[in-house]
Amino acid sequence: MLRIRTWAAGLAALLAAGVLAGPATAASTLYEAENATIVSGVVESNHAGFTGTGFVNSTNATGSAIEFSVGSGTTLSFRYALGVAGERPATLTVNGVAQGTLPFPSTGTWTGWASQQAAVTLPAGTSTVRITATTSGGLANIDSLTVGDTSGGGSDPIADPIPQSPIPSGLGLELTEFAQFPKSDPVPAPTDERLIRHARINYLGQLPDGRTYVPDLNGKLYMLPPGGGTPAAYLDVKAVVGSAFFSGRGMGSGFGFVAFDPQFASNGRFYTVHSETPQSGADWTQSSPVVQSVLTEWTANNPAASVFQGTRRQLMRIGFANYIHAIQQIDFNPGAAPGSAEYGKLYVAVGDGGRGTSTTDPQNKALPFGKLLRIDPRGNNSANHRYGVPSDNPFAGQPGVLTEIYALGMRDPHRFSWDRGGAKRMFLGHIGEHDIEGVYDVRAGDNFGWSEREGAFVFKRDDPCYLYPLPADDATYGYDYPVAAYDHNGPPGCTGDLGRAVVGGFVYRGGALPALAGKYVFGDIVQGWVYYTDEARMQRGAALAPLYELKLFTPSGTQVSMQTLAGDDRVDLRFGQDSAGELYLMSKANGKVWKVTGVRGTAP
Repeated sequence: MLRIRTWAAGLAALLAAGVLAGPATAASTLYEAENATIVSGVVESNHAGFTGTGFVNSTNATGSAIEFSVGSGTTLSFRYALGVAGERPATLTVNGVAQGTLPFPSTGTWTGWASQQAAVTLPAGTSTVRITATTSGGLANIDSLTVGDTSGGGSDPIADPIPQSPIPSGLGLELTEFAQFPKSDPVPAPTDERLIRHARINYLGQLPDGRTYVPDLNGKLYMLPPGGGTPAAYLDVKAVVGSAFFSGRGMGSGFGFVAFDPQFASNGRFYTVHSETPQSGADWTQSSPVVQSVLTEWTANNPAASVFQGTRRQLMRIGFANYIHAIQQIDFNPGAAPGSAEYGKLYVAVGDGGRGTSTTDPQNKALPFGKLLRIDPRGNNSANHRYGVPSDNPFAGQPGVLTEIYALGMRDPHRFSWDRGGAKRMFLGHIGEHDIEGVYDVRAGDNFGWSEREGAFVFKRDDPCYLYPLPADDATYGYDYPVAAYDHNGPPGCTGDLGRAVVGGFVYRGGALPALAGKYVFGDIVQGWVYYTDEARMQRGAALAPLYELKLFTPSGTQVSMQTLAGDDRVDLRFGQDSAGELYLMSKANGKVWKVTGVRGTAP
């Protein structure tokens, strides 16, 4: 199968110069397009940033082509620029045999050089590699072709795992302020300044009756009117839990998430996860735990009441050895039909407790750490008899296996959501250890590979500062890799890491903004960058879907950044979605929520 990936210009430029700072990559050779055989096109040099003496501008016609004579290798990387919207796809042939079609998506400008990669096997000796335009637009401007060899995996670390940076998009979101939340404080008083936020709001959802709900890690569950406005506290988890409640250490500690039963309007049940100082009675625990995640079922006496009154019961308690990567999100599949096996099943995203760098816990199927669990909160066949384990879970019936597991091999499974249209897939934003921020298409039984893999690269616990190429027999391990990803672009080694972290979002299926239809909108927690990629391009076993960075605007049309809106360099960005499928952005930095109320410009 032809495998394609869009990469950035940086690697090709370094190779062209014959210099590659930092660790070595697999052997590669660069071939300039101006020295190749050109079928209907000319060599030009009027757009800056090319390597060599110029680039090839093909005739805008089907059949325009460039043909290279190259040596052996296993990867092809075409450096190109495309300053118009859309794609200029090309058929790739090797020694006269068609290998597939490469998309060559827009790079935003004619000086925005990127690279289109394909994985093929070129035999020893000389091969002919040709790309031929399949549309009347001809080819993108082609600067060079780099042929690399990653067969056997290689023993050298990779300098830049994903050289392609997100492509600036011509599309922008109009953000209208929706709500301002009151200030809240962690307990105990934090020593990490990153926890000192105005309000640690981390999600937004909506009930069928129109009430919008937002949890604050520091303890309160708020409700808002459908149109936004002043938040009102519905439940104070911190007050109910008492002195054991804990939110003052670790980025995710506190009242982490809330999920309402699909029949909440009639049964009053909802579920929360919060952090406590270690108590007795943990269902599972790492050694020397410092914090526990507690999954709780609440039942409201009156589901329509403005303030919670009712009962609670504990479903699950897990102890973690560090203040990081505990239970992150819990949720029900909104697309599950009443009466189906999926209806009413609760998904629980459990992090590795920070132990993936020193243990293989995320690969251990007898433990919950680094796993996505799927449970029936109304059943009782679990080991503690407080919830059920569905019989259709992927590892059900296997001896020695924790059958709550739905998928495994995760470090920090931070946010997941289901596409409300298309194939109704689940997408999960997974925060990496040192370099890779990935979005995964999650299916039953998946193994994301952590801590043997970080993204689609080998992670070595004895050298955590670098990533390595996959081995030649990688397919035998059965790992599942991201369908979209970006890396940190930090300096080589463990110094200077930029601390970025992906926050998963949603595929837009709302009706108000047709320009966003089918686009998975997500972002970066720290920097506040907002990205999109097309759901249709997020395919397992194929290319990483191209990422585009969205512009942001105020309602008056002024272009802004999330850092400006949040009033802080550290945005702490999160996303939300209402029952109509409309999108919301929020920042812990100033405790504000913005609704996406319009779209400006055009894609990409």
